Amino acid sequence: MKKKIITTTQAPKPVGPYSQAVQVGNLLFCSGQVSIDPKDNLVKGGDIKSQTKLTLENIKGVLTAAGGSFENVVKTTIFLKRMGDFAHVNEVYASYFLNDPPARSTVEVSALPKGVDVEIEVIASL
Repeated sequence: MKKKIITTTQAPKPVGPYSQAVQVGNLLFCSGQVSIDPKDNLVKGGDIKSQTKLTLENIKGVLTAAGGSFENVVKTTIFLKRMGDFAHVNEVYASYFLNDPPARSTVEVSALPKGVDVEIEVIASL
């Protein structure tokens, strides 16, 4: 199967040699998103809830560009700088996955790109 590169201005430009998302058949593999504002490509800090919201909005932009939505997401991976933020991330996350939430893994990591506190990647079936 041929791969299709998904690119949108509704999510930040990649900060390295990767694509925002790659579609192969009906599967969409979205690169991890962080709290970078796609309008100016600058990291937006704030508390973990605001970082999570912007991260999920960036994912929404990629999903929309591919013709999908959060309803198409089948798997997510959340990377947290501090597992103590889990409940706050969960609160925001739940507001994006209202029905039949996807499978998910959450891991604590020692550092994330651009010094952010959360990164989320998704796989969707379109």
